Amino acid sequence: MWYDRDATRDSYRVSIPVRRLLGLERLQMKDRFLKQTEREYSPGQRLAALIVAGTFFLAILPILLVYLSTWVDRRLGLPLFLFPPWTTILGWVLIISGLLFALWAVVVQFATGRGTPVPVMATQALIVRPPYNYCRNPMALGTIVLYGAIAVLMGSISAMVLVALGSALLLYYIRVAEEKEMALRFGDSYEAYRRQTPFIIPRFRRK
Repeated sequence: MWYDRDATRDSYRVSIPVRRLLGLERLQMKDRFLKQTEREYSPGQRLAALIVAGTFFLAILPILLVYLSTWVDRRLGLPLFLFPPWTTILGWVLIISGLLFALWAVVVQFATGRGTPVPVMATQALIVRPPYNYCRNPMALGTIVLYGAIAVLMGSISAMVLVALGSALLLYYIRVAEEKEMALRFGDSYEAYRRQTPFIIPRFRRK
């Protein structure tokens, strides 16, 4: 196969400064990100962010889940798996448990970590007290349980599928983005915490 060796060498020479420039830009972006996460917001600002995020995750998303899954079930003619009163009891137990667990994590993040779940208002300290010593992502766990409970209450197959897909995407994002961010910010302390604490399935320790 014929190719121009001089052209190949020239393109390689050109690519070296390009790669260096790209590397410099990545370092600059990393520095800007670290400076952003180091900014501590006032309690009032954090509370306002929590109200907006709470409205979205606790009201808008559940309503969308109910309407979308109902539409899909009717469109596809999917049966409901309702077994009263057991699915009703199980659904409400899971809703209360998931909601309380997620709210507990938010309160601790707000008070101890001086941050919020909103990425631009990141925590200012690594949190290792309950519920964050049970698993690294108690907020995500509580939210997943809450949405799964809504699907159980509905008895909807499509709702369960939507919750499973949404949960998979959320956990993937946490793995590839948030955990790298935490390692970048807190270094060896976070690595030690990560080794000792489960990712999402809680492990309850006795003191």
